[in-house]
Amino acid sequence: MNNDRCASFSFFSPPDPDGDTFFYERHLIDQGFDQVAGVDEAGRGPLAGPVVAGCVILSPECDYLQFKDSKKLTAKRRDKLFAVLCGSDAAIGVGVASAEEIDLINILQASLLAMKRAVADCIERFSCQPGFLLVDGTFTVPMDLPQQALVKGESRSASIAAASIVAKVTRDRMMAEFHEQYPQYNLLQHKGYPTKAHRQAIVQHGPSPIHRKTFKGVREFCSGLRSKKGKKQSNLW
Repeated sequence: MNNDRCASFSFFSPPDPDGDTFFYERHLIDQGFDQVAGVDEAGRGPLAGPVVAGCVILSPECDYLQFKDSKKLTAKRRDKLFAVLCGSDAAIGVGVASAEEIDLINILQASLLAMKRAVADCIERFSCQPGFLLVDGTFTVPMDLPQQALVKGESRSASIAAASIVAKVTRDRMMAEFHEQYPQYNLLQHKGYPTKAHRQAIVQHGPSPIHRKTFKGVREFCSGLRSKKGKKQSNLW
């Protein structure tokens, strides 16, 4: 794939007509881009835990309509669709950036790093190089691959929606494991998000090793602790 082709690529207008969530993938395949991957992350907003990204390449023959924005699905439905994805011929990758990395390079850069790792994991595990990336949000992944950022991409691309399910389920399961280590914060219930109960637990117990020490709501309780760059962060970019 040459850079000129990547630079000149643009979608038809209007985008995703009639709510067709495989419009982008189909159009890209018709343009000669093989292995179109959706990329999304989960965990930008929490005060604790990692940010996790998913990368999914769906088969053009799959039942793509079942894959929806993970935030609009129940936990039970997400788990079921995660199992469907894992049992299908979809290529799946997962990438993680730790709370320590978030504190060091900021939540935006850590999210992009997790996405990069998810794409790399997909390539390594399935030996398939994505020809094009559809990325949720306004930023592209720092990789030399043709790609397009899509605002509200989980609702516009089935591949991104599938990636959001992979990221959300994986992160929730990680937080369940962290709950076993740090039960005083009740991470199993809120998954690290800034609920009232979670904030009260931080006040009572102080931050744990997996809390994001540069985030408002945590940094106030980290006497003498700062990220190496010393930059404060809010919980969203």
